[in-house]
Amino acid sequence: MPPLAEGESITFESPSLPDSLPDLRLLHYNDVYHVDSSSSEPVGGISRFQTLINYYRHDPKFKGQPDLLTFFSGDAFNPSLESTITKGAHMVQILNDIGTDVACIGNHDLDFGVPQFQNLASKCKFPWLLANILDKSLGDNVPLGNALPTKMLTSSNGIRLGVIGLGEREWLATVNSLPPNLEYRSVSETAKKLVPELKSQGADIIIALTHQREPNDNKLAQKTGSDVLDIVLGGHDHFYSHNCINGVQVLRSGTDFKQLSYIECWRNSEGKAWKLRVTRRDVVSSIQEDATALSNVGKLTKTLKARLEQPIGYTLAPLDARFVTVRTKESNMGNFVCDLMRYYYDSDACIMASGTIRGDQIYPPGIIKMKDIMNCFPFEDPVVVIMVTGEQLLLALQNSVSQHPALEGRFPQVSNITFTFDPSKPVESRIMDVSVAGEPLDPKRRYKLTTRDYMARGKDGFESLMVPPEDQIVNEENGVLISTILRQYFMSLKVLGRWKMFSTEHLKHWDNVNQGLIQSSCAVVEPPKQSSGRSGAVEAARRAIQKTGIYQSSETSSAEDLSGYDSEGYASEKDLKNEKLGSSGERREQKLMLARKVVRKWRRLAGLVEHSETCDSLDESEMSIDWTKAIAPRLEGRIKIVESAKATA
Repeated sequence: MPPLAEGESITFESPSLPDSLPDLRLLHYNDVYHVDSSSSEPVGGISRFQTLINYYRHDPKFKGQPDLLTFFSGDAFNPSLESTITKGAHMVQILNDIGTDVACIGNHDLDFGVPQFQNLASKCKFPWLLANILDKSLGDNVPLGNALPTKMLTSSNGIRLGVIGLGEREWLATVNSLPPNLEYRSVSETAKKLVPELKSQGADIIIALTHQREPNDNKLAQKTGSDVLDIVLGGHDHFYSHNCINGVQVLRSGTDFKQLSYIECWRNSEGKAWKLRVTRRDVVSSIQEDATALSNVGKLTKTLKARLEQPIGYTLAPLDARFVTVRTKESNMGNFVCDLMRYYYDSDACIMASGTIRGDQIYPPGIIKMKDIMNCFPFEDPVVVIMVTGEQLLLALQNSVSQHPALEGRFPQVSNITFTFDPSKPVESRIMDVSVAGEPLDPKRRYKLTTRDYMARGKDGFESLMVPPEDQIVNEENGVLISTILRQYFMSLKVLGRWKMFSTEHLKHWDNVNQGLIQSSCAVVEPPKQSSGRSGAVEAARRAIQKTGIYQSSETSSAEDLSGYDSEGYASEKDLKNEKLGSSGERREQKLMLARKVVRKWRRLAGLVEHSETCDSLDESEMSIDWTKAIAPRLEGRIKIVESAKATA
């Protein structure tokens, strides 16, 4: 065996491997999100990952050996900054260029709805598998998303590989837009049922391609054994590991294009289990970047910059994201985001450290751009849902106000929680009069709490929110980003037109979210039929702004028109020419500045008094917007500071 390259190591090697060339060559990867390289080793990134793919597929040292077969264990279409814009479409070309032969559906592949997954899967040059989660609405024994239950692959030397796609029950609870009549079947029982069918078709080796946690993969191997399965190639976990259980090789291959597994297989002449050599390959910075992949990443990045300028929503109230506000008192921006997080996961309450909000500005009434969301909520740790006692929640609140009036990021923004605190008291006893859903906090009761993973890991003093795995309803692997929740929310308001990929279940979910927000201060304002009085001046301002060309009517806009991506998630040549930041991007920015000046002029001419409060009350006749509904979050006294303490501060 030749010397190992940098980043290369032998994970497993069966005893007494033959000197002959391998009978099969396999490559496995799972859970890939970010296409760019990171700053620490292994740096990952698709451009270096593609170099390794090309090496194992075409290097002269493998001449005379069977062609490489490539397996993917799910989670590519979300979450990432890129998918927030493209809804996962940019990953199609990447997965195809890798030369993937077969994939298993992951939970995050369904984040944008089952119809969108089917749309993306139809553009992939390989099949997606999932045998044990069935959608009864599609017919008898039809897997979710019209996936295949199994796939028979044939190696270039004629060896037949039977592949089964399997997913765990637990991740079903983390997907917000699944069809209502799903049937989950036991992973091990499904494998036992399907393997004889594959062997009757001539399968020489059986591979389970899964998306489930390592303990569930180990349990699958334990319950089946080498008489049923030869290899389990898993995903869902974001680490590299290998186990041999009951004669079955169980492998997972890291995450984010930072690792892969190269597997060489030899037939056992004695008719027993196959012999394997598993090589782990870390994607380190010394690996040369593939020019084509690097060009595609650059093209995607350039497109993203243009798309970040796109308007996605509209606010009728100034959104106060200043540090001096969010880190010392209740903010309407904090109220809106916390309400949205809570309704998204249907939890009892939400608490978010104000350091999450990074805009440090007031976003004036008018258009909200994609870049506003990404700049205000840049963190890549997801929203999580945990079960906590009232006592734990109280400790978290005590910690959150412990540094007041310093502008500390731990200060809270909340939803469905009201409390009063006295900054003059000792830090452990500042909180008083806490209520959840209008009822006094019960120290012994268990509450379903939505928060950030950063806080659930005990950062910034929130040790009380560190809970055991059994109390993690949605953990860091299954949660989505705040920016993604915001993106999907505005999309549900038909900002991008009536998106054809929204399924009935997806629309039902967002209708429930919207109804919750309507009942709170973050009301969705319907366009009025007529306007008069004070709103007439604003209506005139709206008409003046429309002359700038910022608005697009709902009749003329569509998902495809505004997304600007081709079938694989990249901009067309026409879009790239029209979307240069030095041309149309700058013109849109100039138009927006002009629009704000028009609004200020009309306020002055209409005699409207400037208020010291940033969140002026608005009614439903204030303004109509052609291309979307608008948000109007307000302050409602969720966080109160006792007057005596405020006077001494």
